[in-house]
Amino acid sequence: MYEIIFTEEAKQQLRKLDKRAQERIGAAIERIKVRPYNFVRRLYNSKYYRLRVDHYRLILDIQDLKLIIYVIKVGHRGDVYKK
Repeated sequence: MYEIIFTEEAKQQLRKLDKRAQERIGAAIERIKVRPYNFVRRLYNSKYYRLRVDHYRLILDIQDLKLIIYVIKVGHRGDVYKK
């Protein structure tokens, strides 16, 4: 089972969302702990992955050798891909 680690930026972005969105994202995070590749998609021209939860996206870095998933960014689908 993978361990989930949030960056400080991702923690702040998650706190800004409403309670219902936080709960749905939490449930999605729990779901990907066992088999993350069934639920994520690789970003084009990048080493990162995205997880879709309603209108929100999580940008992830999956480290298979260490069994760690880093949550790098959390945000609305229109804003999360901007640098």
